[in-house]
Amino acid sequence: MCGIFGYVGGGLKFSSLINGLSRLEYRGYDSCGIASLSGNKLFLKKRAGKIQQLKDDLKNCQKAKSSLALLHTRWATHGEPNKSNAHPHADCHREIVVAHNGIIENFLELKQSLLRKGHKFTSQTDSEVIAHLIEEFYKDSLFKATQKAVKELRGSFALGVISTKEPDKIVAVRFQSPLIIGSGAKGNFLASDIPALLAFAKEAAHLKDQQMAVIDSQKATVFSSKIRPATFSLGQPAALSKITIKTQEAEKNGYEHFMLKEINEQPAVLRKIISSYIKKDTICFPDLGISKEYLRKTRKVYVAACGTAYHAGYVAKYFIEKHCRIPVEIDTSSEFRYRSLTSGKGDLLIAVSQSGETADTLAATREAKKRGAKVLTICNVLGSSLSKEGDATIATLAGPEIGVASTKAYTAQIFCLYLFGLYLGKQKTSLRPGDFRRLLKELAKVPACQKRILANSSRVKKIAKKFSKFGSFLFLGRGVNFPSALEGALKLKEISYIPAEGYPAGEMKHGPIALIDEYRAVVCIATQDELYEKMFSNVQEIKARKGKVLAILNPKDKEVSTLSDAVIYVPNISQEASPLLVAVALQLFAYFVAKNLNCEIDQPRNLAKSVTVE
Repeated sequence: MCGIFGYVGGGLKFSSLINGLSRLEYRGYDSCGIASLSGNKLFLKKRAGKIQQLKDDLKNCQKAKSSLALLHTRWATHGEPNKSNAHPHADCHREIVVAHNGIIENFLELKQSLLRKGHKFTSQTDSEVIAHLIEEFYKDSLFKATQKAVKELRGSFALGVISTKEPDKIVAVRFQSPLIIGSGAKGNFLASDIPALLAFAKEAAHLKDQQMAVIDSQKATVFSSKIRPATFSLGQPAALSKITIKTQEAEKNGYEHFMLKEINEQPAVLRKIISSYIKKDTICFPDLGISKEYLRKTRKVYVAACGTAYHAGYVAKYFIEKHCRIPVEIDTSSEFRYRSLTSGKGDLLIAVSQSGETADTLAATREAKKRGAKVLTICNVLGSSLSKEGDATIATLAGPEIGVASTKAYTAQIFCLYLFGLYLGKQKTSLRPGDFRRLLKELAKVPACQKRILANSSRVKKIAKKFSKFGSFLFLGRGVNFPSALEGALKLKEISYIPAEGYPAGEMKHGPIALIDEYRAVVCIATQDELYEKMFSNVQEIKARKGKVLAILNPKDKEVSTLSDAVIYVPNISQEASPLLVAVALQLFAYFVAKNLNCEIDQPRNLAKSVTVE
């Protein structure tokens, strides 16, 4: 997932522009660049590597000011990460400059056509064709030329376009990839996400899908559109609203890494969810756009999500099936969207995404709606594409999550899904009032229990040092903590690059047991629940084969602890709520392992915060 940062106004120093771009580092990137106009002269600097390296390249012009600039972080899709493939891209005469997020599926066809017309390309990217296509259409209006160019494109794209011929504006286009306009005292801005705007803008507006905008130093004009055929409404001023996120929310605030900060923020996030959605032992979702009658009659629930959000949905599957007495089918969004499903009217799709811009989850949502199902979105970014696509949205209220490896968003998603499960159970009368109150009380205990785990992080740090030497890991769990095993393995893989696999413990004898020896570490989630004795048997089998066991247990455990090489304790809580505690322990473990191995924790290689292309 790439990042765009644009500026037009009275003038900002290069150092400030680079700092704005650096707020998008968390999205994942491998190269970066800046284009700036001074009058009708273009300055273009690109490179592979980190933004700090670009900053070093520009050390002699840090104090120079620009009134029009377009910056970009690139995550390679077409062409390796190098200087020529970095954005922004220029046309043949270096008069038109484009920064592009997304993917152009028909770029080869377009490129061949442009080559026949005499255009010369300098990169292997799909993105460069856009600059040449706009050049081909340009007569006297950058907006009109861009409008004609996007009509020819297939794929997904967010575009920022500037030209030496019109050095007072940025043209922006959103088509299935996010873009935000910001307005502040120094001028107007364009960015892929809010954190890039926090130091500069007081107000912002999310461009809607298939909108174009013309941004100058005084105003931003938005044109609602249909890309194909290219028809646009008369321009309207951008509907700006106050940015409510505080700058410090996107800062490390004394923590070494954003990931560690966000792990520690989880109790506060869950307390915020509790205070927002629980009123006098009643769950209240403001403006829930799905009627109680529809929920009462819902036949089946589908869950579609990717990565960590998929694991959160998997936890919720156990909870909803148990307390709502309704079948729940979960799929990764990339599979859901291509399956021959029978979902339709009377069904409910729950689409889960931190960013609300995950391409496959958006596609799954559209497919479900096409079939007549209602869609509930669980999302952290109000104003995102997903929150607009659904019939109803429950905001996870986690605040900006900068670390690529999701932590606080994961537990916030589970918590909101649990609250919705209770709400649904109440509508379907499958949940007795006493059980409803009991579960609410259990969930209310979670923030304090998470704080107790965080207070003992030094113990986790010592265990992580001992286990950092292992070259592979197996994570085992049962029941509602099987998804916890999947998530624990994912966290370790993401930030330490150690091969790790999550598995249902009951399936160990069906393959994974062949891998167990003294060189493999096995993480066993064995909290006290109805499946504890079966987990104990699994641990005995692992130890019989000299496997090294790290157990996640409740205090005063008498059996599994005696067989384990190390133990991380989590407080006693109900079986349903335990994944919210296990997650914190496994996040801390993954973090400290990665730190011991000197890995780049907040920006792990090859990963993006949100996958906005297929």
